[in-house]
Amino acid sequence: MNEADQDRYRAPALDKGLDILELLAGVDGGLSQSEIAKRLDRSPNEFYRMLDRLVKRGYVARLEGDRYALTLKLFGLAHRHAPMRRLSALAMPLMRELAEATRQENHIVVYDRGHPVVIAQIEAPGYWGISIRVGSRMGLFDTGSGHVLLAFRSPDLRQMMVAEHEASGGPAGRLTPAFEARLTEIAARGYERMPSAETPGVVNLSAPISSADGQAIGALTIPYIALINSPGAPDIDTTLDALLATARQISRLAGEGAHAVPDPQTD
Repeated sequence: MNEADQDRYRAPALDKGLDILELLAGVDGGLSQSEIAKRLDRSPNEFYRMLDRLVKRGYVARLEGDRYALTLKLFGLAHRHAPMRRLSALAMPLMRELAEATRQENHIVVYDRGHPVVIAQIEAPGYWGISIRVGSRMGLFDTGSGHVLLAFRSPDLRQMMVAEHEASGGPAGRLTPAFEARLTEIAARGYERMPSAETPGVVNLSAPISSADGQAIGALTIPYIALINSPGAPDIDTTLDALLATARQISRLAGEGAHAVPDPQTD
């Protein structure tokens, strides 16, 4: 297509919106409307309605100080299909081995548009156990998977995740200094280990599936149940070791760098 044809099929409003998204993708901390206009060499009034629509559609967030920043919506759109299917396909054989070795259910959770979402799951090999359905949406603040997804994200991404979670109906005001300190501890030891907030007797064990820069692309989680009258069933510490080893293997297979998942440390 020559230059004349390209001009003929231009969509100025679309171009303006894409210009804003591409600009905000390259800055930290967001930009004000006037700063956006200056960098794009346009009048501020040209961007008011476009910014308003991008905010309402969830692609841009309006921050304190009248600044605008990208949300994680584009990230979620980009990772919703093929990459997540690839991650599930790579992980399933290792998840089956983990289930057999631990005699526990395990599942993978990723962050999508405000919520942790289950994308893969393997049942416990016994005749009973916890079962988490694929597609289930979880809490960000009260689950082991949510804690891991937050703990292994940069501060900016963490703030955006929390803002999106609140905007989609999640509880507000939960990112307290005490909770931030807990996330720091999780990142330092490399996993979360916490009683289930929903099911008595269940302990959530969760480890990151990480990228080379240490960001969690997912969480591998076992809702651990102490098995009675099951000789040889691994205890919770052995199960945790197996979980961490599997998370490192999945990270390596995903081509993201297994070194990003820390070795286990004692509590």
